[in-house]
Amino acid sequence: MSDRRIEGLTELSPEAAEQVLGLIRAAAAEDGQGAVSEQGRLRVRRGAREGVRHLLLWVPGDNAAAGDGAAPGDGGGDVLAGYGQLDGTDPVEAPAAELVVHPAYRNQGHGRALGTALLAATGQRLRVWAHGGHPVARHLAARLGLKLFRELRQMRRPLDPVLGDLAEPRLPAGVTVRTFVPGQDDAAWLAVNAAAFAHHPEQGSLTQRDLDDRMAEPWFDPAGFFLAFRGPVLVGFHWTKVHAEEGGGVGEVYVLGVAPTEQGGGLGRALTAIGLRHLARDRGLRTAMLYVDADNTPAVAVYERLGFRVHEVDLMYRTES
Repeated sequence: MSDRRIEGLTELSPEAAEQVLGLIRAAAAEDGQGAVSEQGRLRVRRGAREGVRHLLLWVPGDNAAAGDGAAPGDGGGDVLAGYGQLDGTDPVEAPAAELVVHPAYRNQGHGRALGTALLAATGQRLRVWAHGGHPVARHLAARLGLKLFRELRQMRRPLDPVLGDLAEPRLPAGVTVRTFVPGQDDAAWLAVNAAAFAHHPEQGSLTQRDLDDRMAEPWFDPAGFFLAFRGPVLVGFHWTKVHAEEGGGVGEVYVLGVAPTEQGGGLGRALTAIGLRHLARDRGLRTAMLYVDADNTPAVAVYERLGFRVHEVDLMYRTES
């Protein structure tokens, strides 16, 4: 379609942000899976971020179909038909991207146009997430010359108030647990998170602003954010999250981390059980979920022993260079 245009921005106006979020919602309703991650949605809503760019694909309003996320501007102007986000903050890896096309505008070359624009913006070095691993996304990756690089698994297990299949949490000697206090525990948590996830490009690089963004979200609940201490020193944590929008609610092992000095001593398993019991008994949820890299064999084995099974996968593709 020759009359499409792609606009690159470092910050979205409130109006543009709402249009982008509407497009993301419409696509998720159609696909059964969000095409843009939580981190990506936070970047849409919460202002400019260094190294992050937004690509908005517009089509003429007179060609537009009505629908959530395909809202024209005043006076019947152009309509937002696609969106891409580029994160160039990793100092080593190629920039990472996510992209989505409104269901009413698919099969018109817009996805390939966004992908080509992302490649051009990065000098042909790019990593792209395909959440849910849908065949269309795999086909687009192939058309763009991208190869499969990473598999992120979403695993789930049922919960019940008794959780009879989980042993009573047994903390290592000298370790105590309490819940997170915003403003008091921020710096200590960021330090342990960075140490525990030094190998993880997204999680290990979280900053105070990233933490503040999450604490400002409606789902944030410090009562489900557990911290483990050896004396006064923070040595591990289990941050849970509730997805109330899913039928019956789903509880997530949102982030589970153990300081390198404490790994291998059973703290991670104990913290996992503490969080799952909170989700089942305190929040009354019947399903738990988590994300883990497929090549993290030890973690996958632990979660399988805890009753988790693969529910769906997210795939990351990248350029060869």
